[in-house]
Amino acid sequence: MPRPRLTGLGGGLFACTSMVLVAGICWLLFGSSLFVYGLLFPPVAAATALWVRPADLITAPIGVPIAFAAGVWPISGGSGGFGGQLMGLVSALSLHAGWLYAGTLVAALIALVRKAVLIGRRRVPRRVA
Repeated sequence: MPRPRLTGLGGGLFACTSMVLVAGICWLLFGSSLFVYGLLFPPVAAATALWVRPADLITAPIGVPIAFAAGVWPISGGSGGFGGQLMGLVSALSLHAGWLYAGTLVAALIALVRKAVLIGRRRVPRRVA
């Protein structure tokens, strides 16, 4: 697995780009299935949390819900102009909030575990010295 190298902004851009690509794949192959889109969100959230630099760990659980919303926009199914698109987005976000919460929780748990490991590694040399 590659070392974490994404900044906070890079992690957010990675997550947004990945979710827009996932939305495109869902639109092409599965007829805009929000179930498939939601199913693919936790792995993207986990990858984002794993590849963010240690200094920017807090940004992973913040950026992935934004990425979910950015990717669901094209496949939300709204019609009738901007108002219809906005209502489709709000409906998709409310009906599939479970996936949104699951992916955010995955990213938060990975970031928390990584931070705990980093703190543990910092304290070990102090005890020895």
